[in-house]
Amino acid sequence: MADGSGLEADRAALIARYDLDAGGFATLDQITDFAAALCDAPIALVSIVEADRQRFLARTGVDVEETPRDVSFCAHAMLDDAIFIVPDTGLDPRFADNPMVTGAPFIRFYAGAALVDGDGMPLGAVSVLDTRPRPGLTDLQRQGLSLLAHQVMVELEGRRRDREVIARQARDAQAVAESDRMFRTLADTMPQMVWSALPDGYNDYFNARWYEFAGVAPGTTDGAGWSALFHPDDQPIAWKRWRHSLETGDPYEIEYRMRHHSGDYRWTLGRALPIRDGEGTIIRWIGTCTDINDQILMVEEREVIAHELSHRIKNIFSVISGLIGLSAREHPEIRVAADDLRDRIMALGRAHDFVRPHGPNSQPEQGEGRLWGILDQIFAPYRDADGARILFSGENPAIDDRSATPLALLFHELATNAAKYGALSVPMGKVHMLVTGEDGEIRIDWREEGGPSAVSTTHQGFGSRLMQLSIERQLGGRMTRDWRPEGLSLSLWIPLASMIRVPTGTA
Repeated sequence: MADGSGLEADRAALIARYDLDAGGFATLDQITDFAAALCDAPIALVSIVEADRQRFLARTGVDVEETPRDVSFCAHAMLDDAIFIVPDTGLDPRFADNPMVTGAPFIRFYAGAALVDGDGMPLGAVSVLDTRPRPGLTDLQRQGLSLLAHQVMVELEGRRRDREVIARQARDAQAVAESDRMFRTLADTMPQMVWSALPDGYNDYFNARWYEFAGVAPGTTDGAGWSALFHPDDQPIAWKRWRHSLETGDPYEIEYRMRHHSGDYRWTLGRALPIRDGEGTIIRWIGTCTDINDQILMVEEREVIAHELSHRIKNIFSVISGLIGLSAREHPEIRVAADDLRDRIMALGRAHDFVRPHGPNSQPEQGEGRLWGILDQIFAPYRDADGARILFSGENPAIDDRSATPLALLFHELATNAAKYGALSVPMGKVHMLVTGEDGEIRIDWREEGGPSAVSTTHQGFGSRLMQLSIERQLGGRMTRDWRPEGLSLSLWIPLASMIRVPTGTA
């Protein structure tokens, strides 16, 4: 036989995948019985040719289970594309001295159909043997033997697939078990409480931190038992959020109070995300619970301190305003300047109340943290019986404490000037404000209408310098003014980054 070592190695690896040592070839026994009857032969075999032997997976007419490969007829038959036939072994020089010809079972006739797998690898043969010479097989017998060889391969391939499925399932089960072991080990080393749930929400796992925190026996919180650890007031909302996540697949997140092993309830942040398979179906939920009680207490303490500081700052504004008023009464000649200064101080106070309220009574009713909200506070004195005389349109960008002060001073000066010299100095005058976004900037257009004609001046008073300081120095923006016959037209461009801080890490 001319097979190289590479081919034989490949054949050996392929044959091993059929797990032939496991036995269980009853169906093949029926095939050899039928082959013997079909060909009127006393012996029929299903042979697999291995490196040093041929083994008979099924046999009819002989008791032997295997023979050495060097006496195998099937080793020749498996390499032939057609039915391999030896009419008289005694006259064929390849087999005349074969022990199976010269001795029992005294083979004088052989016919075999090759067993070839789907990739063309020869494995053995289905054969019929006779103790007397024969001229060959009929066409029907040839066709039948070929069909039987095909049926043997169907049986063997099905057996191999079944074995491979079983092996894969075993490997998968082992991998799942190993993954679960690693997950539990990792979860037990985490400082957070970790839990998991089935797709229907049944909680089937809690890590060691959970039981340490709660001080309950392992397994007692499985299923719906976990909810008993929540504060009674928090259970309804926790269940509502959890059911919503189960129904929609949305991430679960909630803050609730959870009973500590000390008996106290501590604030906890609960989160969970669904794990999905390749088709998007939820196969499990993985969740965590984080003790945030100390952080919440810290935030509450900071809020108390912030309110106290804010209250004291507001008192300072009031004291300054009082001192300015007292000085104006003692020195009437500075009264006009004192009134302007006091108005500016009060504008700063309103801005302070808006972005950092020091108590419930000082919080703005609406618009907190937005430009229109603070402007509504600044422009409140300019409303009349018919409503607001300064009209907003366009966008309403967010602001914070850093931008609130210069914005308050800027628009206080604009409104004050409009009330003294511009559109707000006459009953029918109005101001239109348009706010738009432009390439990373906020543009604000101030248009006065219905008032006296605006008069340009080269003199720059304190108010103008204060406006310029607010817009250019503090906000990093720019300003243009146009004194039109129908009133002042002013445009501001302020970088968006100057309006509100961008949180660290925000893209």
